[in-house]
Amino acid sequence: MKSTSRAAKPRDLGWAAEAEAYLTRHLAEADPEVAELVAREYARQAGGIELIASENVVSRAVLEAQGSWFSNKTVEGVPGDRYHGGAEIADRLEALAEVRSCRLFGAGFANVQPHSGSQANQAVFKALLKPGDRVLAMDLRAGGHLSHGSSANLSGQVYETQFYGVRETNGWLDYDALADQAGRFRPKLIVAGGSSYPRALDLPKLRAVAESVGALLLVDMAHFAGLVAGGVLENPVDHADIVTTTTYKSLRGARGGLILWTDETLSRKLRAGVFPGVQGSPLLNMIAAKAVGLGEALAPSFAAYASAVQQNARMLAETLDRRSVPVVTGGTDTPLVLVDLRGRELTGAAASDLLARAGITCNKNLVAGDPRSPRETSGLRFGVSAMTTRGADAEAMEAIGHWIADVLIGRDGRPTEDDLALERIRTEARALAHRYPYYPA
Repeated sequence: MKSTSRAAKPRDLGWAAEAEAYLTRHLAEADPEVAELVAREYARQAGGIELIASENVVSRAVLEAQGSWFSNKTVEGVPGDRYHGGAEIADRLEALAEVRSCRLFGAGFANVQPHSGSQANQAVFKALLKPGDRVLAMDLRAGGHLSHGSSANLSGQVYETQFYGVRETNGWLDYDALADQAGRFRPKLIVAGGSSYPRALDLPKLRAVAESVGALLLVDMAHFAGLVAGGVLENPVDHADIVTTTTYKSLRGARGGLILWTDETLSRKLRAGVFPGVQGSPLLNMIAAKAVGLGEALAPSFAAYASAVQQNARMLAETLDRRSVPVVTGGTDTPLVLVDLRGRELTGAAASDLLARAGITCNKNLVAGDPRSPRETSGLRFGVSAMTTRGADAEAMEAIGHWIADVLIGRDGRPTEDDLALERIRTEARALAHRYPYYPA
């Protein structure tokens, strides 16, 4: 009897072979153009002095987690309450990252889903504020951050924001002026922390100011979270209603954001602020990498790293100060060193370019009262987290400080722009960089 099956015999399209190739080709074979750029970036990083404050060097284990099979998985929601099937292992992963976050910072609750520190801040604003609510945050030129209410950022377009500053005489935060401004403005949220304020925050004073006006206190510790984790700086979780941070910078982990809190009544709002508030599916491969980095920060050796970061930052600041390069606040408590170039012929942008030619990477930065635009600036921002991870010590930071001074003010008070002089510094800087370990090529 003739078969009545309507199933057609599949045509041999050769896809099985192509699928195998797709799943097994290495980058150099699959995309030589991108592979070349990856190789060139490796050489740039390995052979330079990296002083960009928002950068660090992750471990091989973090790199492996970032490139893991979790790259293929999509989930939405929170562990135990997902919108996609097959999430049981993802749930365990995210729960592990949350537990490690809480252990590391002594928090009651954590959300590890934010893609960045800016999105962590955006989620908090979305969760706890209504459009038009008042926010009091540090001015961008005093060291604040765009995501704290800048008019150039969504946060400044949805909420009514005022900004507090620092003393013009010394660059230190003026807590009395902050308290007076809060009393007049009556904000619903006060934001502390930022991108370039180099000093430790007086957290009890900030808490008192917030309580005096009935405001919530948000501390963004993105740039100094590693020093908190290592026990070098006071923990904002003990004083703030909400703490946000990135998981890289001085925390030395994968790129991403983190929200911490202790009041359980905030949990539902904060979780909803992340999803569906400001983002959809979290990046599970990055959560895996965050979990690895948080585990590394829980190790006893991380305290020594955090202490070394602070010591190296202070050595860099001291060296620049000895060479008459003006350091904002006269020093630092954090991984950051901020230089004020006002009164000199160099802009921050031009100074950054000169240092790059000498093999030293940093970034231009606004300073308090800066008369220049954000594209030019009158300041430079340095951070020592990455070089400390590679093993640089105070002696190395002192040498780096002298090279920076040689470029910015030379021996006669004028910047060094001669190609031969810059190449000499670049050669010495490259030799120093190669003294410290990097990933195998």
